[in-house]
Amino acid sequence: MLRVAVVGSGPSGVYTAQSLVQQSLVPGVRVDVLDRLPCPYGLVRYGVAPDHEKIKSLQQNLRAVLEDERIGFIGNVEVGAGGVTPARLLELYHAVVYCVGAARDRRLGVPGEDLAGSFSATDFVSWYSAHPDAAGNGFGVGLGGRSAVVIGVGNVAVDVTRILARGADELRSTDVPHPALTALESSRIRTVHMVGRRGPGQAKFTTKELRELGGLPGARVRVEPADLALDPSFADPSGLPAVNRRNLEVVRAWAAQGADGADLTGLADGGGGLNGVEAARSIRLRFFLRPAEILGEDGRVAAVRFERTEPDGTGGVRGTGRYEEIEAQLVLRAVGYKGVPLPGLPFDEATGTVPNAAGRVLRDGAPAVGEYVAGWIKRGPTGVIGTNRPCAKETVTSLLSDAAELAGRTVAADPLGALCDLGLEPVAWPGWLSIERAEAALGRSLGRGPVKIPDWAGLRAAARDGGA
Repeated sequence: MLRVAVVGSGPSGVYTAQSLVQQSLVPGVRVDVLDRLPCPYGLVRYGVAPDHEKIKSLQQNLRAVLEDERIGFIGNVEVGAGGVTPARLLELYHAVVYCVGAARDRRLGVPGEDLAGSFSATDFVSWYSAHPDAAGNGFGVGLGGRSAVVIGVGNVAVDVTRILARGADELRSTDVPHPALTALESSRIRTVHMVGRRGPGQAKFTTKELRELGGLPGARVRVEPADLALDPSFADPSGLPAVNRRNLEVVRAWAAQGADGADLTGLADGGGGLNGVEAARSIRLRFFLRPAEILGEDGRVAAVRFERTEPDGTGGVRGTGRYEEIEAQLVLRAVGYKGVPLPGLPFDEATGTVPNAAGRVLRDGAPAVGEYVAGWIKRGPTGVIGTNRPCAKETVTSLLSDAAELAGRTVAADPLGALCDLGLEPVAWPGWLSIERAEAALGRSLGRGPVKIPDWAGLRAAARDGGA
């Protein structure tokens, strides 16, 4: 028998487990998928926006894998500092595959970034997705202002912009946690600025995500002709990749409709406006602006100072020395991710990844017996959910080619029991099913469908009701 631990239950971890049981020629292979959280599915549960129900339905595919009798889920297990160390895991399993993602946001590196009201977009996503680490982050206070600035022009930036501009009534049918829904209902934000340092032809969002901004009831997309005029590809997009050309077509259509000067009067949803507030919301797409400073007043965000940029002729931009300020009481940065070191594993700070060769962890340049990586911690924060499949397959191919050597190692007969002996309180599959039942009951009590439990204590209490 070959016992393998997969650390991380998001798509990369689940695809790795699936690939292991499908490809393995070793009789009796057993895979335990470990997660720090008592809930599986990783970013599909805690990163996909609640109004993207089609993408969230991927949970059913991941669930089918985790219900395979050769695969077990063990949640509420911290790997690293304060939990089980990588060295100890190797004593419990023949091999360990780390699929821990890239959990750290890139910072802007500008003055004022730590003012109250300035957050990473990922923290905001975690809050409205009920990640237990985000409980009490204080976004309700940030929603009390008139204006928000989202810095970045990728899909995460589009997601948070859409949630800020979407009426809370439209989210009531989703699993968004009740405290977040209540805060969004009382939001006073009327203008959301999504700002990029380069032009629309270089933006990283996908066309489908971009178009959704134009379909929000009670909101209007506005663009600045002066921004568009700076982008050479806006006039002639023929040299761009197809997705960028499609993005420009969407922005061009908004510009042709006179969106920048559009009158928003009468756009409010009946009976006094969005969520009972009189004004409709405006989404303003801005380009060729680089954040220079977040300005504060009484310790809180008051505005963002941007430097106007221009194309430098090589695909990048350069500063012009001209500045403008955009009022904001809430600032969300969405400028990318970086991997986080896992104590006990080697780490390359420059790339934010664990050094590896085809998924084999490298220690001092040599493959470490029994240690592997897949997903973002292997390749960096690139690709989409489906990219994890070939990435996982490559790692599993490496692991299985080492199987004869790995199977000769002596490991624990009962890894779950050994984890309990370490003082941990693992949540196995029945505990997760109990959390699902508790979330369904919570939703019924609120007159909604299933509603996520947003805090550690609530999740652990629900899991104990189902047994570990």
